[in-house]
Amino acid sequence: MTSPSPLGKLAFLVVDDNANMVMIVKTILKNFGVIHMYDAQDVAEAFSLVRQYAIDIVILDYNLGFMDGVEFVKLMRTASDSPNTYLPIIMLTAYTEQHRVETARDAGVTEFCAKPITAIEVYRKIVEVIERPRSFVRTNTYFGPDRRRHDSPLKGPERRRDRMTQAVAPETQVAEAKV
Repeated sequence: MTSPSPLGKLAFLVVDDNANMVMIVKTILKNFGVIHMYDAQDVAEAFSLVRQYAIDIVILDYNLGFMDGVEFVKLMRTASDSPNTYLPIIMLTAYTEQHRVETARDAGVTEFCAKPITAIEVYRKIVEVIERPRSFVRTNTYFGPDRRRHDSPLKGPERRRDRMTQAVAPETQVAEAKV
C-alpha cells in the first residue's frame, strides 16, 4: 500500500478562464495526490473562494479578461479584506515577456511558471513555495515575497550601498582610496 501524498492535505485554487487549462492543471494536481481543489474563471470568483475556503496555494493565469491575474495578486496582498496576504501564488502563463514577469513579481507573485506547462515544472514550483518559502517584505510601494532570489552575505541597512561599492571595478576602488 502506498502512503498518502503530503500534498493531499493542501487545498489548491486554480484560476484560469480557459476550462481546458483548468482541467489540465487539476489533473496534474490529482496525480500529485491533491484531493482538495477549487477552480475559478475570474478574479472576483477567485477572491470569493479564497475568503470562503482555507486555500493553501493558488495557481493563477495572467490573462483573465476583465481583471487580470496581477489584479488578483494585488488584492490578495493589499486589500483590507484579504483573508491571507501571505498566500503562495504561482502564476501560470504564456505571457513570459520580461516586463510581464517583472509586473507579476512586483505585484507579489510567489513563483512564475511558463506555459506550455509540464507536470515536472508545476511540481517544482509547488515544492519551491512549500520547502523554500521566501520572507515577505513591506515597503511604501510593495508587499509580498522578497523579490531577491539569492542570499546576500551583507547584512544591515548598508547592504545595498556595500554591494554597489563591491561591484565597482577594482581599479576604481584603488583610485578612490588614493583621493
